[in-house]
Amino acid sequence: MQRSKIRTKEITCKEVMHHLCDNLGENLDSPKCEEIKDHLDSCERCQKYFKSIETTILFYKKYNVKLSDEGHNRLLDFLGLKDKS
Repeated sequence: MQRSKIRTKEITCKEVMHHLCDNLGENLDSPKCEEIKDHLDSCERCQKYFKSIETTILFYKKYNVKLSDEGHNRLLDFLGLKDKS
């Protein structure tokens, strides 16, 4: 599996919501996505998890860490971001 290119700009919350909702097969304004947004607004545990993912992504971008394909795939799997295709 080929590693995707590292983005040079920071990901936005809206992009994250699109990614989450796309993986759920929902559009951004769907009731399910609205529930996710509401939950993230009120759940401290999920906010911390979201922040840890954001921090990991920013660290990965900032330091331009060179990972093997296996390491990259393991990181995506650990973060729950691996494509399920």
